[in-house]
Formats: sequence, C-alpha cells, structure tokens
Amino acid sequence: MQNILLPVFYLPPISWFSVFLDPVNDVVFEQFESFPKQTYRSRTNIYGANGKLSLIIPITHNGKREFKDIEISYSEDWRSIHWKSIKTAYQSSPYFEYYEDKLKKIFELKEKYLLDFNIKALEIIKQILKAEKAQSLNEEYIKNPDAVNFREKFSAKLPSEFEMEEYYQTFTDKLGFLADLSIVDLICNKGPESMTYIKNIKYS
Repeated sequence: MQNILLPVFYLPPISWFSVFLDPVNDVVFEQFESFPKQTYRSRTNIYGANGKLSLIIPITHNGKREFKDIEISYSEDWRSIHWKSIKTAYQSSPYFEYYEDKLKKIFELKEKYLLDFNIKALEIIKQILKAEKAQSLNEEYIKNPDAVNFREKFSAKLPSEFEMEEYYQTFTDKLGFLADLSIVDLICNKGPESMTYIKNIKYS
C-alpha cells in the first residue's frame, strides 16, 4: 500500500476517482489546507448543450481559511440550479433515469460546511459505483507530506494530465469528446461499465 493525500472535491473529475479507487492507495483526505479558490473543491464540470459547464457551490466569506471551516452559502438556491442543470444535460443519456433518484439525493443534502457536503456526496457516488473504499481525514497540515501529494494535481483550468479513452457522451456528435468531466458524466453515459473505465485510466 502507498499513502495518498487527496483533496476533497465536489462531484470530482473522473481522474480523481482513478487515484481514489486504486486498491494500492491508502487514501487520506486533506482538510487543513488553506482554501484555494477556483478549484474542484467547490466546482464540478459537466457536459451541457453548449459544451463544458461549471457548477459552482457558493461559499460564505466568513474570514476563515482552512478548508474544513469553509461554509456553504444558501442565499441562492444553488442546489436546485445544479440539479436542474444536471438533469437537463443528462436526461437523454443512457443511464440517467437509472441513477436519477440516487443522484437527486445529493441535492437534498444541506450541510453547513463544504467539506461535509463533498464527503456525503462522495458516499452517494460510491454507492452508485458499488465501490467499497475507506478513507480518513488528516490531522494537521503538512507542507511536504510523506504521502504522495495530490493536492495540486487536478486543475480546473488546465487540460487533464491523465490519459483516458474517449466514450460516447450526450453531445459528442455536436461538440466532440470532453475529457475528465465530473464523475456524473461517466456514470450517466457508461453506467455499470464506469468502474472498469476508471481502472483503465493511467496516472503517475
């Protein structure tokens, strides 16, 4: 086994799952890092009718910086907006109807903290994938950890470093393949084959 330090993302990209679900990885989640803006910690990318669409969880600006203390803002009904966006994007995909009820439960969660929301959403995704994987939370921030550090490995702005095969997406015919979107994209398009797809992703 090797120790892996992973950031906690909102409906993470597919590449994140290739690291998280690798059986040789003993995964520890980072909760003490200073919250970096414009990352997957508070956003996820799906395939909308006009291409890549970012869904962003609004946060409360309370002066706190550690990720575990970041609070979600409910001043707007972002959960309904995100769920409607996902439904619109994937309702014609092969497996959306099959997983709709479970996916909807994510947007019925109302957690105070972003960390808690992301972890509870992840538990629902694990159920859908039928993936049994334990994880723990770190106990302090370590700048240069002994564990393999993936905190800066996934960029919401740059192309994915991970190699993955193309698969058919709802709007592929119109706009082509978009790699490494949210796990929701894979689940809705590949269904029960999602776990096999994840296992075949190459990363270093």
